[in-house]
Amino acid sequence: MKGWDTVLSSVLTLVFGYTGLDKLIRFRDSRNAFHNQTFPPDLAEVLSYLVPGVELLIALLLLFSATRWWGFLSSILLLTIFTTYVGLIWAGAFPRVPCNCAGVLESLGWAEHFWMNLGLIGISVYGVWMEGRKMKYES
Repeated sequence: MKGWDTVLSSVLTLVFGYTGLDKLIRFRDSRNAFHNQTFPPDLAEVLSYLVPGVELLIALLLLFSATRWWGFLSSILLLTIFTTYVGLIWAGAFPRVPCNCAGVLESLGWAEHFWMNLGLIGISVYGVWMEGRKMKYES
């Protein structure tokens, strides 16, 4: 089992690093996409800055073994929010279906987004469990 925490955290680091950086590199498009959501304009403005920042922070937490547990836990939280939103869109709960996805993820349908996010949540849950076990044995 040794090393799996690094493999799992690397997968999530790549996902969050990629999506966070893409939102910053294409900030104007990303900000416009947030404003095209069903959120109030003030919330959309805050989220246009907050989401990429949080994604990059999670990627950073996952890079280091000392903060990896927090990275996995934060990943679960953020992915649960994203998955809930994607699930609501997929179920037709909103009048329009805007996407503020990064790069190649824009080509995924809502069902694919949903299942991918669930898989990433699974990786994150397993990562929290593995890191918890590691902390237990190290103390």
